[in-house]
Amino acid sequence: MAGGGAAPAAKSDDPAPHPTKDQLPNVSYCITSPPPWPEAILLGFQHYIVMLGTTVIIPTALVPQMGGGNEEKAKVIQTLLFVSGLNTLLQTSFGTRLPAVIGGSYTFVAPTISIILSGRWEDPDPVSRFKKIMRATQGALIVASTLQIVLGFSGLWRNVVRFLTPLSAVPLVSLVGFGLYEFGFPGVAKCVEVGLPQLVLLVIFSQYLAHLVRPGKHIFDRFAVLFTVAIVWIYAYILTVGGAYNGKSLKTQISCRTDRAGLIGAAPWIRVPYPFQWGAPSFDAGEAFAMMMATFVALVESTGAFIAVARYASATPMPPSILSRGVGWQGIGILLSGLFGTGNGSSASVENAGLLALTRVGSRRVVQISAGFMIFFSILGKFGAVFASIPAPIVGALYCLFFAYVGVGGLSFLQFCNLNSFRNKFILGFSIFLGLSVPQYFNEYTVIAGYGPVHTHGRWFNDMVNLPFSSEAFVAGILAYFLDNTMHKKDSAIKKDRGKPWWNKFRSFKSDTRSEEFYSLPFKLNKYFPSV
Repeated sequence: MAGGGAAPAAKSDDPAPHPTKDQLPNVSYCITSPPPWPEAILLGFQHYIVMLGTTVIIPTALVPQMGGGNEEKAKVIQTLLFVSGLNTLLQTSFGTRLPAVIGGSYTFVAPTISIILSGRWEDPDPVSRFKKIMRATQGALIVASTLQIVLGFSGLWRNVVRFLTPLSAVPLVSLVGFGLYEFGFPGVAKCVEVGLPQLVLLVIFSQYLAHLVRPGKHIFDRFAVLFTVAIVWIYAYILTVGGAYNGKSLKTQISCRTDRAGLIGAAPWIRVPYPFQWGAPSFDAGEAFAMMMATFVALVESTGAFIAVARYASATPMPPSILSRGVGWQGIGILLSGLFGTGNGSSASVENAGLLALTRVGSRRVVQISAGFMIFFSILGKFGAVFASIPAPIVGALYCLFFAYVGVGGLSFLQFCNLNSFRNKFILGFSIFLGLSVPQYFNEYTVIAGYGPVHTHGRWFNDMVNLPFSSEAFVAGILAYFLDNTMHKKDSAIKKDRGKPWWNKFRSFKSDTRSEEFYSLPFKLNKYFPSV
């Protein structure tokens, strides 16, 4: 029989397809429905613990290369934590209003390393060299922040996002999560006797004990991070004081021991970060252009992260004007990073988006409470340093679960698409495959050769070309967006196959009443700053 024939008529007892849902069901608390205060405070503290991973890992990698010691590292972590708290409050109050944590981003590491290696800041005094490099990074971030500020507040990004469909959102959002695989199990394996127990316990607590012990109470799944991190941290401490790592290599001791972070002794008791604390920023056009490209890559990645957060917070899809507004405020966040001197830009936290899925709590108030913890512990340095000293393999285990949740959140948009369409199969398969394959080539080349495939005398130009092709989410998202909007899209059947009708009703802020419930500004500011 020839292929492609008509399907037989459905029988009455055939299983019905799963219904599509604008809002994710089975979420305990959505954006506007906060849990009781005691539970909200614990959940907020849990978000704070999760965002600490990136907040500590990035300065730990960069500050020694800049010439700073433990004291400078502790101050940079405090500053990044303080600015993350401010940015999270601004984003949840005036930006997208989603429960999104705004923290440090790995995307900005490459241009920062480029500034470090430029050779312009050689100084016999390492602390003086650190401050010079930090001021150069500040200048580049301040200039680069204008890109997101202009694209967001002018509405230009709104016009771009209008053409995003569920089909083109799948590769973008999926690889925002799955594309960070290199920070998952490789981080666990740095000290497998600490990281693996954390990963196993996290799965047991969140997926098994939650259904075996007091099911329906949501104790073990909702607070799985707090339970498991405390247990494994104590276990790692026992290994440390018991001498398990005595005589081991320095690399093993740094990864496994609980007393090698160097933060508690170096952190001041009380210190309030302030703008220009390292001195007046210095500006270089090439470094600013390279950092601007990092800002654009972070913009695309944050767009995917915001879409995932909206899904897991059980909100309706964001109107393009709301997403554009959030991008503008994220640009303000990068500007604050430059003014305060964090040594890193800011973007939506992918791991905290995954935590929303684990807890099934998408409350805005919870994330605002976590922002309060960020600011509080950044000022009380010693206390904040205690939590910042969590061993990195524990953080890697958390990433394994949270990045996976964000990735599968992107796959969930396939429910709006026709997977029997060969056009859709091509766009999905081609963009996801190249989204993984192209960055793999660029990253492998850089590891082997010590520089990227594009290698000219202009270091800033090299960064501008190499950086975007090293981001899985950027490559997959841009490619899927281009293909979906250029391949014979005018056919009415194809519009339905792409899932466009499902999102058309959210293209305008006022076309669905739920948009006003989730995304309207506080203090009746919508009257003065209307969304379209």
